[in-house]
Amino acid sequence: MSGHSKWSTIKRKKGALDAAKGKVFTKLVREITTAARLGGGDPNGNPRLRAAITAAKAESMPNDNIARAIKKGTGALEGPQPEEQSYEGYGPGGVAFFIEAQTDNKNRTTSEVRSSFSKNGGNMGTAGSVGFMFHKRGQFVLDAKKYTEDELTEAALDAGAEDVKADESAIVITCDPREFAKVLDALEKRSLQYISAELTMIPENSVKVSGEAAEQCVRLMERLEELDDVQKVYANFDIDDAELERIAAAG
Repeated sequence: MSGHSKWSTIKRKKGALDAAKGKVFTKLVREITTAARLGGGDPNGNPRLRAAITAAKAESMPNDNIARAIKKGTGALEGPQPEEQSYEGYGPGGVAFFIEAQTDNKNRTTSEVRSSFSKNGGNMGTAGSVGFMFHKRGQFVLDAKKYTEDELTEAALDAGAEDVKADESAIVITCDPREFAKVLDALEKRSLQYISAELTMIPENSVKVSGEAAEQCVRLMERLEELDDVQKVYANFDIDDAELERIAAAG
């Protein structure tokens, strides 16, 4: 599992993932609106919208909120439409960071992202400096203590998934983004419960970091995730699970 995914899973288990529910809802609504605007309001034909709705329901967002966000995206309701923006850079230890944002003030967002890098041992790069290292994929994370790799492999590959990998804590299914809805339907049809289901950016290679560099990478990721305009942060760090647990426990 990629570094940012492992970190998010550990934080989720500890209940420390974005304590402010209002901020979570704001980002989810923004993503649903943008997905509907770019790909239409039918989640069956819009993988990005299906993923956004799945994430919203996982956070117990009311259906009315989801419906309003879709209507806003399709133009049925009026409202400002944020601009999509991505940022790239390097963190401590040469770790690559790719940031997805949606903003109504590009200058403000750019300044905040640049400051986050500089204050946490990193440097913001130019467009394309690290983006080529990441690839868009559908990703499903399931608890390895609940299921075996064999039973999930059969269900996932039959539905069009590309790969299934397992470690001690998680089983990760990846697929082409266009197959996201099909794989999701297959898991739900078999009542297989997932920890997360999302469209994500998966790095080609990882960078092993530990000690102070690992702590700085995690601090940089958390700082970027806290920014109001930032939707998602991806990084290719590889930090041992035990060390991630220690960093999470230290707060």
